[in-house]
Amino acid sequence: MTSVKKLLIVASIFVSFALFAYFARDSVRQTIADWTGEEDPEWQVKGLYYLALSFIQPPRDTADFAPMKYADVNPFGVNVFLEQEVEEAKIRRSLQMIRDAGFHWIRQEFPWEDIEKPGKGQFYDVKYSKPTWDKYDRIVELAQEYGLEIVARLDHPPAWSRREGRARGDFAPPDNFDDYGDFVAAVVARYQGKIHFYQIWNEPNIYPEWGEQDVDANEYVRLLKIGYTRAKAADPRAVIISAGLAQTVAEDGRNLNDRLFLQQMYDAGARGYFDILAVQDYGLFSGPGDRRLDEEDRINFSRPIQLREIMVKNGDAGTPIWAMEIGWNVLPAEFADAPYGRVNESRQARYAWLAYDRAENEWPWMGGMMYWFFRRVDDREKNQPFYYFRMVEPDFRALPVYAAMQDYIPRARWVGIGFHSAGHWAMDWRGSWETRVDPTAYFDEYRIGRLGDSVSFVFRGTDLNLVVKQNPYGGAVRVQVDDAPPREIELWRTDAGVGGRIALARDLDDGMHRAMITVTRAPVAVNGFVVQRGNAWWERRVLIVVSSVSLAVAGIVWRRKRTRTQRIQTNR
Repeated sequence: MTSVKKLLIVASIFVSFALFAYFARDSVRQTIADWTGEEDPEWQVKGLYYLALSFIQPPRDTADFAPMKYADVNPFGVNVFLEQEVEEAKIRRSLQMIRDAGFHWIRQEFPWEDIEKPGKGQFYDVKYSKPTWDKYDRIVELAQEYGLEIVARLDHPPAWSRREGRARGDFAPPDNFDDYGDFVAAVVARYQGKIHFYQIWNEPNIYPEWGEQDVDANEYVRLLKIGYTRAKAADPRAVIISAGLAQTVAEDGRNLNDRLFLQQMYDAGARGYFDILAVQDYGLFSGPGDRRLDEEDRINFSRPIQLREIMVKNGDAGTPIWAMEIGWNVLPAEFADAPYGRVNESRQARYAWLAYDRAENEWPWMGGMMYWFFRRVDDREKNQPFYYFRMVEPDFRALPVYAAMQDYIPRARWVGIGFHSAGHWAMDWRGSWETRVDPTAYFDEYRIGRLGDSVSFVFRGTDLNLVVKQNPYGGAVRVQVDDAPPREIELWRTDAGVGGRIALARDLDDGMHRAMITVTRAPVAVNGFVVQRGNAWWERRVLIVVSSVSLAVAGIVWRRKRTRTQRIQTNR
């Protein structure tokens, strides 16, 4: 082939690509916005630069394939304030809307000052002549009725728990931490079998959540240990979540960078005193696709990656993270300051489901994610910036973010990358599978299948492995992935050196695939599944990113040139 012909072919390809990019520019622009979390073209270039770097730099040590309990739960949750609601009909309407949207969790505060008042051991409301438990008993009963699971947040001490009363602030910890331990034990014992997940405090690394005083990781860990110990004594099956760490880069005494605070927690001996690490994960000024992590003063949706690295460094890879608050703020233009960022309603709606999608697709160590928040009981706080995170107005008018989540959640039942337990929420087990507890197994349990038992699920990735508990007598399964012919696999042939892993699929296109596994000779002991992405996927993504960067740069140059030309013509 002559040089002229080669040049013509290259030119034809370039022209075709340029024409495609021009006619599909809206789609390309939106795709780049989703990848970078930025809407402005010039900021998108910087975002794409960081995205491209992420593919060529060494991966961050987040132990994505460590087996983790409580990471495979249904991730969809929302924060509520049902204790502030007077009318039961409105509580029911809230729970109905939450269920109709597809959410599984509600994160509800059980304020210490509202339950144990007016003094130690007193759970009676003198003003209304009734037990203080009544309100919370009803919330728990209604949540069960509507099929929703509660994450109970335990904080907000009463004034009597401090010698100075409220002088150190409404949220300052008690003088005697054992008083808090007694409160935790009372709540956990009362709701044993009805609530399983409890959060010990909230945002102890920022003002005013630790009161009118400097934050103190050592003191918080002391409180955490007491809360954990007392909760487990009251209900050994209780799952303890640490306080959600607020995203901040401040280091001014009353506020401490969440990364530093977490390391100080580990230094103080926190490991082993929480089953789940809680974080807050607001997007603030950019969308969930913003992957920038190396700028010291930047806080974005990628923040949990840095905290996960700290966990791994401290030998805690087997503990998952839950995001107790996520969201974007639709702050009206009349507010001069935007402390939580500012987006419009359409971006809030799009960012919300993209956040869950990214976490499911990229962060196997992330479990529940609680949207902040569902609804306030009235609009008296409309003058406060935080009010504009809401998903539903006080009169129950749903904002676009509600509809977006209602549309997305039914489509999000799939298994992403990572080492997943047999209890993953998106798996459909049929037959007489039996769950057995075994501390020698991954995730401390496995499932035994009999002849004809099956499991099916959709996974997103290129490679799929079955992990079985070693069985000298073997067992066999029939495996079908998508429309490929079924394969019979003898499980006794597994190699103990690879932990009982059996390859079910390799080098598929990166996308959604359906797997069906049926027991053809029993017993079969399933210990989990591993979903991965092969190198081919990364190569394709790098090519896409490089092409997108080129298009974005070309677009900016073209726009600036057009603007300059228009100015010249105007001046003439």
